[in-house]
Amino acid sequence: MSTTTDVIVIGAGFAGLTAARELTQQGRTVRILEARDRIAGRTWVENRMGRNLELGGTWVHWVQPHVWAEMTRYGIGVIAGPEFEKAYWWADGQRHEGPAERVLEIIDEPNKRLLEQTRELIPLPYQPLTNPAVKGVDHESVAARIDALQLDEEARQLLRTFWSLNFNGKIEDAAFTQALRWCSAASGDWMLMFEACATYKVQGGTVALAEAILADTTADLHLNTAVRRVEQNNDGVTVTTADGATHSAKAVIVTLPLNALGTVEFSPALSEGKQAAASRGQAGLGAKVWIKVKGKWDRFVAFGAEDWPINFVQSEYFDEDTTTLVAFGPDGNAVDVEDRDATQAVLEKLVPGIEVLEITGHSWVGDEYAKSTWPMHYTGYLSESLEEMQRPEGNVFLAGSDYANGWGGFIDGAIESGLTTARSVAAKVEQNKAQAAI
Repeated sequence: MSTTTDVIVIGAGFAGLTAARELTQQGRTVRILEARDRIAGRTWVENRMGRNLELGGTWVHWVQPHVWAEMTRYGIGVIAGPEFEKAYWWADGQRHEGPAERVLEIIDEPNKRLLEQTRELIPLPYQPLTNPAVKGVDHESVAARIDALQLDEEARQLLRTFWSLNFNGKIEDAAFTQALRWCSAASGDWMLMFEACATYKVQGGTVALAEAILADTTADLHLNTAVRRVEQNNDGVTVTTADGATHSAKAVIVTLPLNALGTVEFSPALSEGKQAAASRGQAGLGAKVWIKVKGKWDRFVAFGAEDWPINFVQSEYFDEDTTTLVAFGPDGNAVDVEDRDATQAVLEKLVPGIEVLEITGHSWVGDEYAKSTWPMHYTGYLSESLEEMQRPEGNVFLAGSDYANGWGGFIDGAIESGLTTARSVAAKVEQNKAQAAI
C-alpha cells in the first residue's frame, strides 16, 4: 500500500511534533510515523512504584526559551523540586557528608575556572561557531580540562563526577565545547546551568506538553510504525515501514537520535560526514533509575565516584514511610533497572543506613529507537559535524535535540530544531513547487 502526503515526519518526539504543528498550521498535510506505541520520544511518563514517574527527559527552565514559550502558549506550569538540605559525596576513597551547600562550594571555583572562556568562545549560544576560535578547543575533552586545573583530590573527583552526571556518560572523550555550550546557554553562569538541569518539572508531566502540541496539529499520526528505508526520487521521497507499506511525500523530516540514525537505510546514502557522525554517536550512554527506599529521608543529594554504576542520587518524593529517589549513572550497560540488590550495594556505600525497597527505569541505551539518553557530544562534533547534520540533503532533513544549536540535550533543543527545520522544509517545498511550474 502506498499513500501520499506533503511532508512525512519520522518520530513523534518534541522535534517531530513541533515540526508537524508548524507545517500543518501553514496548511500542509503531514504524516507522523512513530515506531513506539506512544508519543514524546526520549521523554516518557508512566505510573510505576505508585506514582507517575518521568523515565526519560524531565526538566525545564525559563532560561530555555523554546520550551518556555510552548508552556506559556498552552498554559502549562512547572513544579519545583525539593531544596536540598544535606549532601553525601565520595572522594579520596571515603564518604563525606555535610550541608548541601558544601558540595557547591567545593566545585564552585573549579567550575568557574573550567568555564571561564565560555562568553569568549561561544558569545552567542544559538550560533555556537560564531567565534572561529572555538574550533581550536573542540578536540579537548572535559576530563583533560578538569585534570589540567590541578585541583586537590576532593575537588577533582567531585568535579569529574559532576560532569559525568551532566554528560550521563564517560568524560574521557566528552567535548569540552559541549560544557561551554551549556554554560553559554545559561548566560555563562554554571550554577544557573545546573539549576536548569534538574530543578523544575513540567506540570502534568512532559507528556502534557507533548499532547498539547499534538492537539494543535492536524497531522496524521501512525503509532507502532517503524521506518526501515527512506528513498529520494524525482517526485520527492518514499518511506518504507517495517510492515512493507510505503508512504510518499514531497519531503521528509527524520528525527531519529544520532545513535539510532543508522537503523534506517537511506537511498541515496547520507553524506559521508553524516554517516561518520552517526557511526561515532554521542556520549550520553548512561542510565536513569528511580529508587524507592524505606523511611522518610531528609532532602538530600549524593555524588558517588565518577565510575560507579550509579554516581548521582537526589531525593524527589516524600511519603509517610518511604522516599523516592532519582539516580543516574555513566554506563547504561552497567545498570540493571530491575536489580534491587546491585542498587542497594552502591547506595549503602554513599548513604549510611539506606534500604532499597524497589527500583525501576528504562534502558534507553538498549532501546532500539534511542540507543542513547540525552545528547551530549564527543570531541570534534561541534567543529566537524554539527553544521553537516543540520544541512538538508535534497528533500531529506534531520531534526532533534541531537542537532540543535542551543540547549542540545534538553526538550528545548528538540523544539528549537523542530521549529527551524519546519521553516526550512516549508521553503524547500515551495521552491520545488515553483521549479516544477517553470
